[in-house]
Amino acid sequence: MGTIRGVAVSADRPRTDPVTGRAAPRTDPADGPAAAAIPVPCSGGERTVIPLDTRRLFRAEFPALPDRAAAVRRMVAGHLRDWRLGAIVDHVVLATNELFANAVEHGSSGPADTVTITVSLERFGRELRVEVADGSPVIPVARKPEPTEESGRGLAIVEDLAADWGTEPPDPGARGKKVWFTLPLVATS
Repeated sequence: MGTIRGVAVSADRPRTDPVTGRAAPRTDPADGPAAAAIPVPCSGGERTVIPLDTRRLFRAEFPALPDRAAAVRRMVAGHLRDWRLGAIVDHVVLATNELFANAVEHGSSGPADTVTITVSLERFGRELRVEVADGSPVIPVARKPEPTEESGRGLAIVEDLAADWGTEPPDPGARGKKVWFTLPLVATS
């Protein structure tokens, strides 16, 4: 597989109690929602409980090389399966692969460039968000290629698979941009 530049990190983001501002206890998802939760006021004075174990994050940096796409696909698929999201693996891997390919082809200026992939659960576990960050500030534009063209369909694929997608500035201190997409997660009983 070769060496991946940077270290892949699979961890929960730090959580804080919204009332006290102190660090909230970390829990194992196997402990269930009662292990650590935030009571939230609802209409009518009732309170609902939101489990704290719904925030997940995976981030890895890859060399901006086409031959790293297989490693990106394997790592994203592996983390989604670990998070028990196997039902959406194919869609997420395909959309992520398209964004990674675009970042390598259009957002890379040389062999030392990197692409950062971030996969996270958002909105209390109701949404999956994938970000692909590269060093180019050029914003991608979806286009409609001719039927005979061999490329140019990546963003159309992302648009078809995702609930939403877009771009945003890079993290503070970084250069380039982030291209992201989201997928809603439906709770199953």
